[in-house]
Amino acid sequence: MKVRIVSRELVKPSSLEIIQTKSPHKLCLFDQLTPLTYFPPILFYANPDHNNPNLAASADSFIHRLKRSLAETLNIYYPFSGRTDSGNMFIDSFNAGLPFTLARVVDCRLAQFLKRNETELLNLFLSRQPFQKDLSDVGSPVLELQVSVFTCGGIALAWAASHKLVDGSTMKSFLGTFTALLRGQPNDIISPDFAQASKLFPPRDPSPENYLNLMETLWFTEENYVTRRFVFDSKAIAKLQAMAAGGGRGKQGKSLIRLSRVEALSCFIWKCCMAASKAVSSASKTSILVEAVNLRKFANPPMPDAAVANAFWWATAAADPYDESNTEMSELGNLLSEAIALYKNDYVESLQGEDGFEVMSGFFEQLEAMFEAEKPDIFAFTSWCGFGFTGQDFGWGKPVWVTVMGKVGRAFRNLTVFVDSTDGRGSIEAWITLDQKRMAVLERDSSFLGFACPNPRISSL
Repeated sequence: MKVRIVSRELVKPSSLEIIQTKSPHKLCLFDQLTPLTYFPPILFYANPDHNNPNLAASADSFIHRLKRSLAETLNIYYPFSGRTDSGNMFIDSFNAGLPFTLARVVDCRLAQFLKRNETELLNLFLSRQPFQKDLSDVGSPVLELQVSVFTCGGIALAWAASHKLVDGSTMKSFLGTFTALLRGQPNDIISPDFAQASKLFPPRDPSPENYLNLMETLWFTEENYVTRRFVFDSKAIAKLQAMAAGGGRGKQGKSLIRLSRVEALSCFIWKCCMAASKAVSSASKTSILVEAVNLRKFANPPMPDAAVANAFWWATAAADPYDESNTEMSELGNLLSEAIALYKNDYVESLQGEDGFEVMSGFFEQLEAMFEAEKPDIFAFTSWCGFGFTGQDFGWGKPVWVTVMGKVGRAFRNLTVFVDSTDGRGSIEAWITLDQKRMAVLERDSSFLGFACPNPRISSL
């Protein structure tokens, strides 16, 4: 399959008068501490006008309306049209524009692509490599979009969202407003909150570059990684939840909180990744799970879902893969429950205000000491489930598939991204990135494959 670039342009806010009145957008502390990299929601849509003898014209008409609505959306979400500054403090230059790429998929219908299950081709739909360290110190776009048109008139909308400002909740609000305007339903616009995150979690001036460098060590490495798609159906997920609960008690009789579907999957994949690590290395290393936690509802006062920021941080759990009792699902569930429970107490509030940076410094001191003592295996988990990506209707109905990427950018560490399946049966797709040796072990692990289905059929189109 070939994807041919037709044009590149910058989509700017449609009202310069509105943009000229806006002050630079202040980052929050978590924005400052997040490495500059891009995450890639890709949404595939079937052309509902399939009886139109001129499908190309139908798609072109839709793209024209899409760009117009995008420009209107940028009047509201104006930082998304801006650029990062050199001090890691602000987003400014709101008239710089959102990079927009139009592409054609050569001799391939959407249904043909979906039936092939060639997930490694997904990066062809992206304007930049996903989860790759961006070396730019200044002037990086906040958001990019590539629209790829299949010969049947179906389209792929592939976003590249900068983690310097955008997380899953922020992307949900942006897409909700964009789709509302494109459908001609302005009453469904989601008004953003640009102020609360930086007010509750003020940035540091100067930016804490030493801590940002430590986060880059956590996120990036130099090994060769591969990404694979696995699907867990609702029955498998329910069984894993029960296993993680362990009858309500963990080691030493600790009471367990029932894990969410995503948390149970995280524990199971972590367990299998530890087994893969033991199979490929004789070295005894601590294994670390880091799970992204949305901080909005735990802040005081709680932040709205539309608070624009990287309002997430990492729940951290550690296990010894050579202690079998430490790697039982019930014990891993207990470890993760305790890590997440920290955020449900007053930990997030302790991070607020000017004094919050001192608390955050303690986290980084522990992280630094851990890296000095050994180089642990780190497995990161983040979830897009519940963000409504599968329900984003641009006027063509809901997407037939929502996905991530074919492969992460070079040097990104072990990562699992969870995405709601579009099958309507409660399945979850797990996009797992590991180094080649561990992935080879995982793909042959019968205990893993007893719950996970490797890259099943994507769509019934």
